[in-house]
Amino acid sequence: MPRFEPFRALRFADRDLQPLLAPPYDVLDDSDVDALQARSAHNVTFVDVPRGGADRYEVAAATLQDWVDQGVLVLDPEPSFTIYRLRFTDASGSRRDVAGVLGALEVLDPGADSGAGRVLPHERTTPKDSTDRLELTRATRANLSPVWGLSLAAGLAAMLAEPGEPVGRLVELTEGLGGPEVVHVWERVTDPERVRAIGALLAADDVLIADGHHRYAVSRTYRDEVRAATGRDDTGAERTLAFVAELVADQLSVEPIHRHYSGVDLAELRAALERFFVLSRVGGDHGTVSALNATAMVLLTVEGAWRLDPRPGVFDDVRALDGLWLETALEGVDVQVAYQDGVDAALDAVADRVAVAAVLVRPPSLEEIQRTAREGLLMPPKSTFFTPKLKTGAVLRPLEP
Repeated sequence: MPRFEPFRALRFADRDLQPLLAPPYDVLDDSDVDALQARSAHNVTFVDVPRGGADRYEVAAATLQDWVDQGVLVLDPEPSFTIYRLRFTDASGSRRDVAGVLGALEVLDPGADSGAGRVLPHERTTPKDSTDRLELTRATRANLSPVWGLSLAAGLAAMLAEPGEPVGRLVELTEGLGGPEVVHVWERVTDPERVRAIGALLAADDVLIADGHHRYAVSRTYRDEVRAATGRDDTGAERTLAFVAELVADQLSVEPIHRHYSGVDLAELRAALERFFVLSRVGGDHGTVSALNATAMVLLTVEGAWRLDPRPGVFDDVRALDGLWLETALEGVDVQVAYQDGVDAALDAVADRVAVAAVLVRPPSLEEIQRTAREGLLMPPKSTFFTPKLKTGAVLRPLEP
């Protein structure tokens, strides 16, 4: 893996993090932000989700600095790693205890090898305007939310089993994860020997970006700007905030992101799918399609629901990824694709005729995720939805001393 280093973290002085933290900026709508900001004048969204006019990034930066000056945020006295634990019940009903580490990940160009390892993309990304995150980074000179990486180095989960110094805990009530809550726990690690051991283990192999491809790309652009402005390649911009967990089954909770199709005639869409799949009609209620989706893809339309079973031999030369099978089947069909997690969202999109049809897909297997990493392959866009989402605000990383 490329360099992964401890840093002096900015943390909220108040240990009651419930009113202060937030989900990632890219899953929030305006009503979500309103609700979060109503909790506290110091909710992280006042910095991480700039609102207002053309000066909103400068306002966010000034707010961040005010919080530091007032002691709302406190800079750690020494560099550290932060163990981040997520305890929850997943969609299958299994209890999970995921542990990763927050640190500063080296920013590398595509295909570059630091000498220790590479940072590898996980899937093809969809076009997205990254100006917002770049402007915010320029103004605040800080990493506010982490990239999520998966380390191919064996043994990280075991190394993180020993607790560190408790620095925060939050209980999140949630729906859709198979249980009533997610417990988020943060523990600081400053012991020099343990810091060195974690860094050395992670230096042994590559890291696969699971979530945050655009944030990593923004970090690369910002690094290049700093290099051009300073003539230096040893500033804080050479690294970015990252959460890294081990790429093993018990440290991953992966859910699918379903496909919503529009801009096409339903008959044409069905005809294209039938060349590659056998369509078998099934009940279209939530419980039936959810249960079936555990083992098969499901086509949803206003006319009903159908199980999709590949015809013999049609995908012999195609990797076993539902998203890739659908891309193959619909190649040449002029269709618009949107991506959304959740069976309810797919059923609603079809019922409300926002989509002509939806296809419920299954998440990729651990074997395919590992193959993607080892062979340098890319999955189709939006192949995986890693859960639970990391909280923003527990650990911030200044880019300057």
